[in-house]
Amino acid sequence: MKFISIVTPCYNEEENILPLVERIRAVFAALPQYRYEHIFIDNASTDGSVAKIKALAATDSRIKLIVNSRNFGHIRSPIHAILQASGDAVIALASDLQDPPELIPEFLKKWEEGVRVVLGVKPKSLESRLMFTIRRAFYRTIGLISEIRLVQNTTGFGLYDRSVIDIIRKMDDPYPYFRGMISEIGFAHAEIPYEQPRRLRGITKNNFYTLYDLAMLGITTHSKVPLRLAAMTGFFLAFLNLFIAMGYGIAKLLWWDQFSLGVAPLIIGLFFFASVQLFFIGIIGEYIGAIHTQVLKRPLVIEAERVNFSNPPAEKPS
Repeated sequence: MKFISIVTPCYNEEENILPLVERIRAVFAALPQYRYEHIFIDNASTDGSVAKIKALAATDSRIKLIVNSRNFGHIRSPIHAILQASGDAVIALASDLQDPPELIPEFLKKWEEGVRVVLGVKPKSLESRLMFTIRRAFYRTIGLISEIRLVQNTTGFGLYDRSVIDIIRKMDDPYPYFRGMISEIGFAHAEIPYEQPRRLRGITKNNFYTLYDLAMLGITTHSKVPLRLAAMTGFFLAFLNLFIAMGYGIAKLLWWDQFSLGVAPLIIGLFFFASVQLFFIGIIGEYIGAIHTQVLKRPLVIEAERVNFSNPPAEKPS
């Protein structure tokens, strides 16, 4: 029997844990040809999430739990759990029930056909129209500037063959952009479209900073376009300044007494070029920050506790 690992990151999702577990149980009850484990990784929740998962794990050895020593963020924690999975394939899905477990049979069918990556994509969503529009705009933007083809409208919800997980382990990235890593590997993939449902319980843990962090991580990891745009803009503005200066110089020589530059153009020009400089300094700072994170080589997470695991934490290659 093939062994499937379900990986679910969670943070303060007390109300969603039991419904998610029950829906996954129902899915695999109809798939007796597979064994499975369900790994939760908790990012130091402050509600009753950990206690609820432990209670479920006490009666079902298939449910496993990793508790982080602190909140390590929504980027590092899920990858750590994926690397701890021991299944022939790993299915990643969120704990908020916006990734429907009922798609798992379709994922497995494609996997059995030989596809090593099966992604759930959401061309439609019942979430906030504004948020969905912003997400789509980001996906399109990064798709245009990226050096590789990135899959549109996917959150990472999908199935990944063991061979794919082994490659991700060798990448040894301390701050991984998972969706980009999958595209970087380059295996042919299948896409399963679905309409993302609205969150029914709890509140989203995403905010402006977490979404900005994810967006900048995707850009700095997969595109040099912003850096090259900064260089080209600098050259263009330098030549523009030169021609403007030459024009003003000639005008002053021709109409010395009548021609007056005035204060307004100086102030406008000063603020314009200062804002352009600050913008591109910020872009360069994002790339330097990404390099700094890579150089530090910190572990993805520090575990405080694990439940129902017989093996120690899987080590990344040295």
